[in-house]
Amino acid sequence: MRSALIPDVIIGRLPLYLRALSQMGREGKEITSSQELGERLGISSAQIRKDLSQFGEFGKQGTGYNTQYLAEQLRRILKVDRVWDVALVGMGDLGRAVAHYGGFLDRGFRIVAIFDNDPAKIGKEVGGLPILGTHGIEGEIRRRGIRVAMLAVPAAAAQAAADELIRAGVQAILCYAPTTVLVPEGVQVRYIDPVVGMQHMTHYLP
Repeated sequence: MRSALIPDVIIGRLPLYLRALSQMGREGKEITSSQELGERLGISSAQIRKDLSQFGEFGKQGTGYNTQYLAEQLRRILKVDRVWDVALVGMGDLGRAVAHYGGFLDRGFRIVAIFDNDPAKIGKEVGGLPILGTHGIEGEIRRRGIRVAMLAVPAAAAQAAADELIRAGVQAILCYAPTTVLVPEGVQVRYIDPVVGMQHMTHYLP
C-alpha cells in the first residue's frame, strides 16, 4: 500500500514500535506480541495490529512477531534501513547538545554538516565537524546532496533558515525552534518543543 494512502498518525507510531522492538532485541527477546508491545508503549494491542496490517502480515496468530524481522521491516518502511546525511543549523546551547547526541547513527541518521552565523563560532569544531558559515549553506547542502536537516535556531530566525534549506533541496526538517515555519507542499516538517509537551501534561495535573 502506498504510504500516501496511510494516515500520517499511523506513520507517526511506527518509530515507537521500532524503538520498543530494538530495546527488546537488546534484551534478547526473540518473539513478542501486540499485547506486550502495547503494554510497553501505552497503546492498545488492537491498535498495534491494525497499524501493522496497513503494511502487510508480519506475524502469526498464536505465535506473535519475530522481533528482529519486524524491526527490519519497520526500518524498511520508514526508510531508515540506510543512513541519511543530516545538516544541523544553529550552534547555541541546544544545537551543541544535539550535535553531541550519540543516538542518531544507529537509528538511521548522521550529522555531516553544521552551520551557524556567528563569526566567533565559524571554523571551530563540534563533534569532529567544523562549524560552517550560513552564508554558504545552500551550496554546501547541494554539493553534499543533503535532504534532511535540523533547525536549532531562535524562533525569529527559523523561517529564513528553513527557506534557505528548502532552496538547497532539503525535503525534511526537524525544527527545535519554538515557532511554526511555512513550507511548500512536499516538504515535511516536525517540531520538538519541550514547553508544548509540558503544557500538555500540566492540563491533567490536579
